[in-house]
Amino acid sequence: MTVDAPTTPQAPAQTPPRESHARRWRGPGWGFLAKLGLMALVNAFGVMTLLSAFRAESWIVFSATLVLLVAADIVYFTKRALPLKYLLPGLVFLLVFQVFIFGYTAYIAFTNYGTGHAGTQEQAVEAALIQGERRVEDSPTYPLSVVERVGELGFAIVDENGDVLVGSAEQPLEEARDAEVGSGGAPSEVPGWEVVPRTTVITDAALQEQIASLRVPVSEDPNDGSIRTRDGSSGAVYESTLVWDADAQTITDTTIGTVYTADHDSGSFVAEDGSTLPAGWYVTVGFDNFLRLFTDPALAQVLLSVTVWTFVFATLSVVLPFALGLLLALIYNDARLKGRRFLRTLYILPYAFPAFMSALLFRGMFNAEFGVINDLFFFGANINWLGDPWLARAAVVWVNLWLTYPYYFLVCTGALQALPQDTLEAASLDGAGRSRQLRSIILPLVLVATAPLLISSFAFSFNNFTVIYMFNNGGPAIPGAPYALGATDILISAIYDISGVSGGAADYGLASALSILVFAVVGGISAIAFRQTRKLEEFQ
Repeated sequence: MTVDAPTTPQAPAQTPPRESHARRWRGPGWGFLAKLGLMALVNAFGVMTLLSAFRAESWIVFSATLVLLVAADIVYFTKRALPLKYLLPGLVFLLVFQVFIFGYTAYIAFTNYGTGHAGTQEQAVEAALIQGERRVEDSPTYPLSVVERVGELGFAIVDENGDVLVGSAEQPLEEARDAEVGSGGAPSEVPGWEVVPRTTVITDAALQEQIASLRVPVSEDPNDGSIRTRDGSSGAVYESTLVWDADAQTITDTTIGTVYTADHDSGSFVAEDGSTLPAGWYVTVGFDNFLRLFTDPALAQVLLSVTVWTFVFATLSVVLPFALGLLLALIYNDARLKGRRFLRTLYILPYAFPAFMSALLFRGMFNAEFGVINDLFFFGANINWLGDPWLARAAVVWVNLWLTYPYYFLVCTGALQALPQDTLEAASLDGAGRSRQLRSIILPLVLVATAPLLISSFAFSFNNFTVIYMFNNGGPAIPGAPYALGATDILISAIYDISGVSGGAADYGLASALSILVFAVVGGISAIAFRQTRKLEEFQ
């Protein structure tokens, strides 16, 4: 007979006490606060950009900034579109630093934007009138004070009626109410402006230059002249000898009677004899800049020489360093060579120095008068490396070889060490010698591994501005060449010279057109080369 053990009654299951609503709500975390602070900075920068674009009437920039700002707020303040939270920064940088720059360059390529054509027609008229300004003979001298408002300088004068007038370069003279005149007769207090002390005007040389070049228009009509000063204490009315007729679109030189008519096709004021005023404005010229590259005899001949040299320089800058780097890699990849790690370190030292510093050092070494190249290797001969076109080209190729072969040495060393040893052993067993292995196995496999790098290196050498500019500034100069182009200039440095950054007249439209062509050439060559490299994969 079995007796069942007494069962212990189970206690009813207890549910955990419910947390109060105040305890469960923890409030915003540190991540949200950090995001809020970051987005506040982004919105502040965006609003500042919107205001600047609005003042400059740059509606494309205004619209693009508004769209990007609204998109950023929507993406980062909603729980949806999680992938866009990671993609949006990269897309914004791509649009701003790649797409926008390329699009703006393409736009400039179809304009005459450059020296003498850098603003609107209104700005060109104002610049022309300023250049022809002369003091009016019977103009009275007005007591004057220099005033400042938020970094903007202006003039405050006392007219014949004793009224105080104030204005700036952007704001014509207008009456200043409740202004006070000092004991010297000049305005001492001007509401909304801060009067610059006379001692500051006298002692600050930079301020004196700004004051001397400052002109405050008398009225909205540019023909009424402007107030100018020489000493910062008195001013007079200056009027231009040129008279602008807005209805007829003409500027008349009153001293000689020449009439300049606005030519909206060229963006210039042109007289009947063909002469033009220095001040012009930028207009759309269509494909004129591209046509000039091929139809202007002087420019086309020089650019043809520069283009040929660019291809030669880019090709030699890849072939020679790669050949030298591969040769050294083959030599120092042999395990029987002692101290190869130390020797490898010595060979890559040129790669560790900044390129611009090395180019400057070689510039001094190749100097015909005191350079060590002539003294050590040519027995002190006076060889003009930097002045002769062909010697300068040979020298810059040598400098680029010195700077770039360590890169190929490292790349080829890695490619050789990654070769399948069983393939080489099988070839050796089949009777293939070292030269046959090098020709049939090693070189094809190394080319397969390095072909993309060689293509990118060609594109880099095609636009290697640093070596060309730092070594010899593109010189020696080509006699009679426009835009101060030189024998060692490549296309990218030619664009730099045409843009006027190095001095002289700037032609941004022509430089942009040449930039578009260079982009198309490099892109086309790279696309063809990448397609041809696929054939090398058959060796794998």
